[in-house]
Amino acid sequence: MLWSTGAFGVYLIAMVAIGLWAYRRTVSQSDFVLGGRRLNSWVAGLSANASDFSGWLLLGLPGAVYVSGLGEAWIAVGLACGFAGSWILLAPRLRVYTQRVTDARIGGDSDSLTLPSFLENRFNDPTRLLRGVSSVLIIVFYFFYVASGLVAMAALFDQIFGLDPAPAIAIGVGIVVLYTVLGGFLAVSYTDVVQAAMMWLALLIVPVLAITALGGFSGLADGVAAKSDGLLSAVGGTSLDADLGQWVSTDTLGWVVIVSGLAWGLGYFGQPHILARYMGIRSVKDIPAAATISVTWAISAMALAVLVGFIGIARFETPLDSPEQVFPRLIEALAHPLVAGVLLAAILAAVMSTADSQLLVASSSLTEDGYRAFVDRDADPKTLLWISRGAVIAVALAAAGIALWGNSSVMELVGYAWAGFGAGFGPILLLSVFWKRMTWTGALAGMIAGGGTAILWDILDEAFFGIGLYAMVPAAILSFAAIFVFNGLGRVSDQMAADFDRVEAEVRSGEEGGSAVASEDAKA
Repeated sequence: MLWSTGAFGVYLIAMVAIGLWAYRRTVSQSDFVLGGRRLNSWVAGLSANASDFSGWLLLGLPGAVYVSGLGEAWIAVGLACGFAGSWILLAPRLRVYTQRVTDARIGGDSDSLTLPSFLENRFNDPTRLLRGVSSVLIIVFYFFYVASGLVAMAALFDQIFGLDPAPAIAIGVGIVVLYTVLGGFLAVSYTDVVQAAMMWLALLIVPVLAITALGGFSGLADGVAAKSDGLLSAVGGTSLDADLGQWVSTDTLGWVVIVSGLAWGLGYFGQPHILARYMGIRSVKDIPAAATISVTWAISAMALAVLVGFIGIARFETPLDSPEQVFPRLIEALAHPLVAGVLLAAILAAVMSTADSQLLVASSSLTEDGYRAFVDRDADPKTLLWISRGAVIAVALAAAGIALWGNSSVMELVGYAWAGFGAGFGPILLLSVFWKRMTWTGALAGMIAGGGTAILWDILDEAFFGIGLYAMVPAAILSFAAIFVFNGLGRVSDQMAADFDRVEAEVRSGEEGGSAVASEDAKA
């Protein structure tokens, strides 16, 4: 425990130090929310990864593979495709559009700092419903998303230090809130770079140690097959029965396993904490390098996480009571206490790297899309900055309550929020930057249909269908359908059409467009 305590202490001090460094560079609301749009390729790419994968990568995915085998790997395949697609299709246009779209109330470029403000300006929404509804969805789903990280954090502190959930969550929340409140987006992004490196190295070191101990990949394959042949089936059909203490066949349909896994990739087009990196990158010309760094990291990290799940099956003779603890249990079993302390700190890094980003986006929505949009549009910038900091604390406390009194696993909470954001925002954002004739009525209908279906699907599936299909699939289908059905009720103004053409021209100009963005940013 001494080694683990020391490693955790050094890590937490480093995170707070980065927060203090960023505090001196955070002097405006734009700095706090998007870091003044000055992230370079490496920081944007790696912080997108760290803000995305969280404890789900080190706890949820290995645990899911440990329970059900290779069928769960379809999630990783879907995520890899979706992540690459979002960098290629959405990142360049969103970066330019959020800064170039006209704010009808001031008659000039909006510099939209949040997705709700971008949607309102993009569609010149006369009712302001788009901004209001999207803000509510962001805040509600982030309560559950942040809670998933706190659940993972509590499990980690319990395993290492024997702490009860309440003090464990209090310690974790305290550190995350401290450096997020201090440095805002810059602190979150630069701590993410450190956290991404720690996560990837931990996922590399543990498999190397474990496979060596198992006698190579052949020993690993034999160990998995000895538990159940179905664990190596790409279409699923096997699951760990906790009561029996063994893997048994299930009646899960193969197509449901594949479609549900691949559907996770759709979520990347609607996750505000990831899209904030696209909005905050220095210029369009930095995006290809950032995308290469980010996607390479993501694919390799997910492959290693799947491998960890299989290693757990082969390594442990008795099935684990808590499958999501397979990675920490392997660390404790294989590594020297000093190395184990550092590797376990990587799990904490994974949890914090997402929780801080989500807290920042949720608080920004409360401030920008709540207070500034509907209470005081001309609020003093310093006042907005301190309101944002207070909102971080408020969201953190609400999420801590869900984590303490809820009864869901990391994977369940992440899956719920991921589907909500993916279906609620993904179709709208994707079409908004590619479809010139899209209107506010179509966007609002798609948001309500997608977000609402994601919320209700599990109840409907259990009551009427019973197929276990991931909520993202029906929610995204209904969102696209609603957009096209109701789009004709609105109209495209001349200003909207001009904005679209201007953004398209700037994106198509490639590096020259990116340089123009960077030049105008410098002047601003």
